[in-house]
Amino acid sequence: MKAIGTVHKYGDNVDTDVIIPARYLNTSDPRELASKCMIDIDKDFVNRVKPGDIIVASKNFGCGSSREHAPIAIKASGISCVIAETFARIFYRNAINIGLPIIECPQAAKEIEAGDLVEVDFDTGIIYNRTKNSQYKGQAFPEFMQQIIMAGGLINYINSK
Repeated sequence: MKAIGTVHKYGDNVDTDVIIPARYLNTSDPRELASKCMIDIDKDFVNRVKPGDIIVASKNFGCGSSREHAPIAIKASGISCVIAETFARIFYRNAINIGLPIIECPQAAKEIEAGDLVEVDFDTGIIYNRTKNSQYKGQAFPEFMQQIIMAGGLINYINSK
């Protein structure tokens, strides 16, 4: 399983309130959530993001409230993967549960820049920066997590069994 796309870069402590602000939580429709994704930290994100793009962030991505709406908004916006130094644990679990691939790799998170073209191989955990011709070793997904992501999330995975 692979992801390839252009990078949107963010810093430390990107919390769920800036990923999808509470004022937009009157819906659970993924398309509606995607239309407001990152609006409080990057007003032009929804106009720039393309299917397959990748978010790269620093430490503690997805901190704050435990709302599942945050990874849903990111996934529905077209983002194929989030790479970060670290993730808030509840965001990590919510992302896997809804089928959003995420990978921790401190070196990649520090060195990859906005606009770089990046490819992620989830089988090996290798992150390739095609713009800079460099690569990084992130944590590979165990097979069962890859199956959950490929099924589109935990509920779909369980229903298919």
